Amino acid sequence: MGAAVLSGVVKGVVGFAMPMVLISCLSFFLSPEVALAGLILPTLVTNVMQALRHGPKEARKSMIRFRYFLMSGATMLIVMAQFVAVLPAKTLLLLIGVPVTGFAALQLAGRSLPLPKRQSRRSDIAMGAFTGAVGGISAIWGPPTVAYLTAIGTPQNDQMRIQGIIYGLGAALLVIAHLGSGILNATTIPFSALLIPPAVLGMWIGGKIQDRFDQVMFRRATLLVLFIAGLNLLRRALF
Repeated sequence: MGAAVLSGVVKGVVGFAMPMVLISCLSFFLSPEVALAGLILPTLVTNVMQALRHGPKEARKSMIRFRYFLMSGATMLIVMAQFVAVLPAKTLLLLIGVPVTGFAALQLAGRSLPLPKRQSRRSDIAMGAFTGAVGGISAIWGPPTVAYLTAIGTPQNDQMRIQGIIYGLGAALLVIAHLGSGILNATTIPFSALLIPPAVLGMWIGGKIQDRFDQVMFRRATLLVLFIAGLNLLRRALF
């Protein structure tokens, strides 16, 4: 529950990173499969809240604009999610640890990823497929999504709303995909449901902090925590 609150706070401040923080924290004392199952329902609920912050009409406009990103991402997410149950635990830890650590390290170093400078159908399909593949395996699709939206110059309010839509639809698909893969089952569904209230509480706290705290410094601290958590995942995978 503490991990859920912490991940909610981070999401409330920066709009993403709940899956990364939650799975990194839970993986300290739970298996990767259980940690992955635990984050799915809190991620779904909090992203629906974020997507509808400006109302259904604005959410629909964003869905139409990024429809190719959403469709290619959904396809790859469902395909790649089926490999989670058959992957060795250390391999799954490695696949999660690499993008977490790499993204945090790049951001802390002030580096950007080589991404398109404007939105196009081709870039939407390519980045959507990549994001869906990563999300299907690890339930982490924030870093490539945020990097792409930032690269094409998406306005802040639009970016927050679009993130909520993309992550919310991804989380809904993840529920369906992992009901099929067996990751979500009679044992893990109640566990994931119990993490919803603390995650929502954390998101509310994060929203309050966002209004009063220096967001640049807080985001750097968040990235540092993610970097350390990612290194721990790599340590468990490799040693």
